[in-house]
Amino acid sequence: CRSVSDEEKTMIRAIMNGCHGVMGHVITDIISKDDAIEIVAGVDMNTETYAGYPVFKSLAECPEADVIIDFSTAKAVPALLAFSKAKKIPVVLCTTALSEETTALMQETSKEVAILKSANMSVGVNLLLDLVQRAAVILAESGFDIEIVEKHQKIDAPSGTAMALADAINQAMEERYHYVYDRSQVREKREKTEIGIHAVRGGNIVGEHDVIFAGRDEVIELTHRATSREVFAVGAVKAAKFLAGKPAGLYTMKEVLQ
Repeated sequence: CRSVSDEEKTMIRAIMNGCHGVMGHVITDIISKDDAIEIVAGVDMNTETYAGYPVFKSLAECPEADVIIDFSTAKAVPALLAFSKAKKIPVVLCTTALSEETTALMQETSKEVAILKSANMSVGVNLLLDLVQRAAVILAESGFDIEIVEKHQKIDAPSGTAMALADAINQAMEERYHYVYDRSQVREKREKTEIGIHAVRGGNIVGEHDVIFAGRDEVIELTHRATSREVFAVGAVKAAKFLAGKPAGLYTMKEVLQ
């Protein structure tokens, strides 16, 4: 490991896991303009040095750090969690579409090291999670049906954010709902206890989420639209600065915003 000067010790040292991905590049650009945090190493299959910091194929090769920002792949997360646990380095876990096994591993690992997990790092989306809960408590009791439509260019569907919105509503309503993803094979009236979740894929849509509360003669929609990936990167950097130095536990963006 390289020696660290007294001046450098005042800065939060981050490892960017998945540094050559689109989000890795956006986060690198944001951190390059932030005096409170720096990237000391990146991890990627492509080990070409990027933006002045070295890039390695594995986390084990990286120098010491205060936090890891992860935008990699779901299959890489178990190794990331093992490294984080062994080195006691907090992780901002931004990778989505985690399996039940990996999610359980994340929860277990958080007992020994700080982990922040959010389906969406955007400040606006995390505010939306709160708003839909408040709306559901009032509107669902008045007979409003709830549907969620998400639009992306991503591979997995529905999006993690759409599921987080549905789960937030369900939590507020004491788990009364079940989720429906496809009605093409069922010709029957929608149940009051279902939330329809619909995925649209096309073009270069960064991310749009609409939560629709449909009642008798009136419709209320709560919408979030991301016009660039920078909104997710800004949230991830904010989360990294929050998480560095925190005790073991499973954190969310809610704690960051508070």
